Amino acid sequence: MKPLTKLSFKKWILVTSISIFIFSACQKKIDQPSTQEEIASAANSNSQHGHLQQTKTYSSEVVYKWIDMQLRLMQISSPFIGGLPVSRVFGYTGIALYESVVPGMPAYQSLSGQLNQFPDMPNTQAGFAYHWPSNANAAIAAMTRNLFPTASAANKVSIDSLENALNNVYKSSVSIDVWQRSVAFGKSVAQLVFDWAKTDGANHANDAYTLPVGPGLWQPTAPAFAVAFAPYWKNNRQLVVGSFEGADPPPPPTYSTDPTSDFYKMVKEVYDISQTLTAEQRAIGLYYRDNPGFGGGHYMSMLNTVLRQENAALDVSALSFVKAGIASVDAGIECWKVKYTYNNLRPITYIRSVLGYTTWNALFGTPAFPDYISGHSTIGGAVAEVLTSMFGDNYHFTNNTFSYLNMPDQHYSSFYDMAAQVGASRVYAGIHYTISCTEGTKTGRKVAQNILSKVKFLKE
Repeated sequence: MKPLTKLSFKKWILVTSISIFIFSACQKKIDQPSTQEEIASAANSNSQHGHLQQTKTYSSEVVYKWIDMQLRLMQISSPFIGGLPVSRVFGYTGIALYESVVPGMPAYQSLSGQLNQFPDMPNTQAGFAYHWPSNANAAIAAMTRNLFPTASAANKVSIDSLENALNNVYKSSVSIDVWQRSVAFGKSVAQLVFDWAKTDGANHANDAYTLPVGPGLWQPTAPAFAVAFAPYWKNNRQLVVGSFEGADPPPPPTYSTDPTSDFYKMVKEVYDISQTLTAEQRAIGLYYRDNPGFGGGHYMSMLNTVLRQENAALDVSALSFVKAGIASVDAGIECWKVKYTYNNLRPITYIRSVLGYTTWNALFGTPAFPDYISGHSTIGGAVAEVLTSMFGDNYHFTNNTFSYLNMPDQHYSSFYDMAAQVGASRVYAGIHYTISCTEGTKTGRKVAQNILSKVKFLKE
């Protein structure tokens, strides 16, 4: 072998060094797991996996369309009475939506381990892309089918049609493997959320109930004289442990027929207002009747209006939906706990039997459950608190929920302004006392404040 010259030796050293470096680098790739940044980089350059885009890069069209669908089902195919079951749709749909897209929101985390008895959610595959609108479409479609079990055959076709129409758009914008992976993930989230929802106790809300009897206690009201609705809703599993802390209102005025008593004055105010209603007050009272079939869906409608006004990205819509939905569910449970604790009679009963106006009527039929506190006011206060935390105070928007009924739009200067009008509407309608509405709003706001302080959406 020829001896190495000085130049050849230097070349040999250089080649050897490079070889050792390459071998070491390869060995490192074998021995050590890739970082999340390396995985993302690899996926972004791999046409098979697509692109790892975040939830915030997509519009909220999928949310708008599904809220519209659910509201339409409430109008024409609703198995619900009042706001409670509708708020349950709001809450569980919001949770499924959020969990289906939160893996694409790096600063945020799943609610597993935070909500009451909430199961662990599935994980996305590391390094594989997801199309978050497809995730959301699959999740909300599944929840809609599950939460509207009595939908007519025609409405079930409408649900299928909306899901398919959105999927056809999405399949044209991503590879088939990304779309299939996204749909599978959304469906798996929805199934877990719905299975959990079925164990919340709502199916026992109308179990056999013995109505308490006595002076000042609620009794079925004219003209329907319907039996008490959902007396055991108060026993439903709250979504956030501790959401009721400090939310209980003070007791209502002690029952009395004495004209100088607080109770008498409280009822007399409702009667006096009914005799001097302006055209605007009457319109407001009827607006929040939420008929046909809306109940708590009215707040979903207003949320949809705000999200459209904001041109909100998908991450903002998911956050708004889940926070407002959770708050409306727990506020409703707390409200029903209070209602069936005090069993306070409705204005129509006292006005007819004590004040002596035997033919007096409210603007519409009084709901079949105790007066104190107002359900609309409680849920309205909770939703107002959440949306204020999301979009700020002094927020102007228009409520056009019932434009299809040619009812005048309602205009607000803030979400708290909206909640106050909701409460006032129940007094104008003659179905609640003022204190039931003001205390209901306070209760709802406190429930929402508890939820916002206890549930950590952002990662630590």
